[in-house]
Amino acid sequence: MRPAEPCLQTTLRPALPVDLGLTLWPMRRGTGDPSMRAERPGVWWRATRTPEGPATARYASRNGEIEVAAWGPGAEWCLANAPDLLGARDQPAGFAPDGLVARLHHAMPGLRISRSQAVFEALVPSILEQKVAGAEARRSYRQMVTAWGTPAPGPPVPVPGGWRPLRLPPGPELLAAKPYWEFHRFGIEMRRANTIRRAADAVRMVDRTVDLPPAEAHRQLQTLRGVGPWTSAEVALVALGDADAVPVGDYHLPHLVSWALAGEPRGTDERMLELLAPYAGQRGRVVRLLARSGNWAPRFGPRMPLRSFNRI
Repeated sequence: MRPAEPCLQTTLRPALPVDLGLTLWPMRRGTGDPSMRAERPGVWWRATRTPEGPATARYASRNGEIEVAAWGPGAEWCLANAPDLLGARDQPAGFAPDGLVARLHHAMPGLRISRSQAVFEALVPSILEQKVAGAEARRSYRQMVTAWGTPAPGPPVPVPGGWRPLRLPPGPELLAAKPYWEFHRFGIEMRRANTIRRAADAVRMVDRTVDLPPAEAHRQLQTLRGVGPWTSAEVALVALGDADAVPVGDYHLPHLVSWALAGEPRGTDERMLELLAPYAGQRGRVVRLLARSGNWAPRFGPRMPLRSFNRI
């Protein structure tokens, strides 16, 4: 057993309510994500590579406050930036929707838009989710982090049946050095593998987008070949705190928005943007509220089958 590592702690008193599950769930890539785990609804763990080094952080909500504990070289950075992660900059002033959106907004007052600042960490799993079923992408990410990640600082975290350390996502240097065919064992074909490798090569530019206005950040991210509006929006909603980001090009979201806001079971990107136009500045928040409502459009055909690239 490795010796106990020092732990830094702080307590946050957010100005607006923060529901950890509603706020952090988009950052976790499935329940088996080796780098992030929900101990219970009000307690979340996250392993990350900060500008100061690797860290593990634990967020525990209690009586309107959030206790933050962190371990590792990046622990101090995690504590200093915990307010941003938990949506301190997310101030939906003037957001006064009506109808269904208003009901959802009032039912989920603790939903904040995160600004993790970990742009590259958000970009890699978003690339994996391009044009494949979500379960397939989550499986690929889980396998890649398990194989190429490293043990995170701090204590093991509770999992069903015991305790297990978190793992840090593989860093950009490692991913840039891997030839594309080494990604195949995780079900990742050459196109997505090369997009990840290009992003890893350009990690300085990628991570600098956190300091740019949203429109310029999207433009910079989309200069990477293989990264389009859908991917940059997925990243912006968790890493950049962009409450207006809309993942254009998604398979399900146009149907969700058209069904929820207009009663139309099938939609297009153009129709989705038309229906979201009254919520300019908060369109990403509306999409997230609708997704959490579970009010998905009816399905009329078979689901996309899960592929196994390993057997191709």
